[in-house]
Amino acid sequence: MSTYFTEDHEWIVVDGDVGTVGITAYAAEQLGDVVIVEVTEAGASIGKGDDMAVVESVKAASDVYAPVAGEVTEGNGDLADAPETVNEDPEGNGWFCKIKLSDTGELAGLMDAAAYKTYCEGL
Repeated sequence: MSTYFTEDHEWIVVDGDVGTVGITAYAAEQLGDVVIVEVTEAGASIGKGDDMAVVESVKAASDVYAPVAGEVTEGNGDLADAPETVNEDPEGNGWFCKIKLSDTGELAGLMDAAAYKTYCEGL
């Protein structure tokens, strides 16, 4: 499995041709306490950069963008009843969607963990 990151603070862990997507710990910290999460349901086709989820916190509402194009195979329905999971475990159980990638070549435009850490340090 490989993990990639976007400049919008999404992460994707890829296993074969399926990626699990969420927001990074940095993004969760910037949002503050998450109170509502809406994720895309299974079966939806999304393009790279399309809205894939909405997160509302005590500070703001934010869109979460798909780091790659593909078909959503699963949305994390547990987040509707436990949105705080995004704050407690953003890069684990706080995942938003699983996407079957339509083009694994899109991963080449994303950052690895070291590049993402350097990117965040520059913010």
